[in-house]
Amino acid sequence: MLNRVSERFSKVVQRFLPDAFVIAVLMTLFVFVLAIIVTPTDPLELFQSYGDGFWTYLAFTMQMVLLLMTGMVLASVPFIRKGLEALSAKANTANKAYLYTFLITSAAYYINWGLAVIVGAIVAREVGKRNQNAHFPLLVACAYAPTALYTAGLSSSIGLTVATKDHFLADVMGVIPTSDTIFHPGTILILITLVITMPIFILFMAPKKNIIPYTPKEKEQQPIKTEKEEEKTFATSLENTPILGILIGLVGLIYTILQLGKGTDLNLNLINILFLSLGLMFHRSLNQYGKAFQEAAGSISPIILQFPFYAGIIALLGSSGLADIIIKGMISISSTESFGVITYWTAGLVNLLAPSGGGQWALQGPLSVPAGMELGVDPGVIAMVVGWGDAWTNLIQPFWALPILSIVGLHIRHIMGYCILLAIWIGIVSSILIYFVY
Repeated sequence: MLNRVSERFSKVVQRFLPDAFVIAVLMTLFVFVLAIIVTPTDPLELFQSYGDGFWTYLAFTMQMVLLLMTGMVLASVPFIRKGLEALSAKANTANKAYLYTFLITSAAYYINWGLAVIVGAIVAREVGKRNQNAHFPLLVACAYAPTALYTAGLSSSIGLTVATKDHFLADVMGVIPTSDTIFHPGTILILITLVITMPIFILFMAPKKNIIPYTPKEKEQQPIKTEKEEEKTFATSLENTPILGILIGLVGLIYTILQLGKGTDLNLNLINILFLSLGLMFHRSLNQYGKAFQEAAGSISPIILQFPFYAGIIALLGSSGLADIIIKGMISISSTESFGVITYWTAGLVNLLAPSGGGQWALQGPLSVPAGMELGVDPGVIAMVVGWGDAWTNLIQPFWALPILSIVGLHIRHIMGYCILLAIWIGIVSSILIYFVY
């Protein structure tokens, strides 16, 4: 029955869901109107705060872009790409196709969500090529679904932020080690439960008819001149030698090892320099690395375009007091036992308007942390339930699906019906677990 429901629901979503950029603009206008109606803020102040907020998160945006791009470029290293293609060849039935895509991408999301974007896209595409019985939109949804798990992974933006020295809430909650956030027993239990139940739910959604197989993208890239085709000069020798990439990559790798040796927790900057360094070492030359980085940039462009709009929304939510009203209203009905679940739901709601783990933490953290600590809730748990809520509704907020969709050549409306149904399941399971294990 679930596969019939998912098929009909997917058709409805495809008919009515607009482009992600249109959604970003509609969200902006919605928050403007809501702030004017619900709060006493002067409309001119809203315009001022929106314009100021447009550029507030430039540094964080750059961190996120680098996190995504360095992960994507690392996954495009030839031996890594060939390994993913070899794994994809094992998915010789439709059910195996969905399971392989989900599980491989989940492992990549645990390591780094930037890496996972390209891993998911490559695996979905390669599995789709080899298995015409698999429904390709659902296959791509399988590659995107593990975004709901990323907050428990090594690139968790909130988990790494609170582990960073002098983070903006350090005076309130201190520096929280990753043992209290992403490596907390409750976090690991939730992660394992979702990794087991999500693919089962996906298999129940899989359509039995009207299968849409993989079709290659129409866009054909111009062939790039290889090293052998270029005139060999001193300049081209420098560009194509592997030695420079290995040397400069070693510098970054040694720095990372030294920092970890000093007891520094993983944070956004360390992960960025680690993946940048590994990519430089594994690609055959600086020229090849530069081309891979340039290719990755095309998939990131929708995020670069839309992030300032969501930064503006975050500023509106903060300056108007609208975020305070939402978050304080939810906190006011919380008890020590229910605080985690209610904060999770609140984070899921706020994420629909502001799809950025770091940006959302900037909004929700200053309100949730003091309130939760007053009730006796561990600050690391507070950070994680906000993170789980943020990751949960990523399946409904299409912003972070844009790079994968760009690579595989689909539109957000092709996968969102499946993602919404999966988000409902995740919300139920996570709410129960958060109540009992944190």
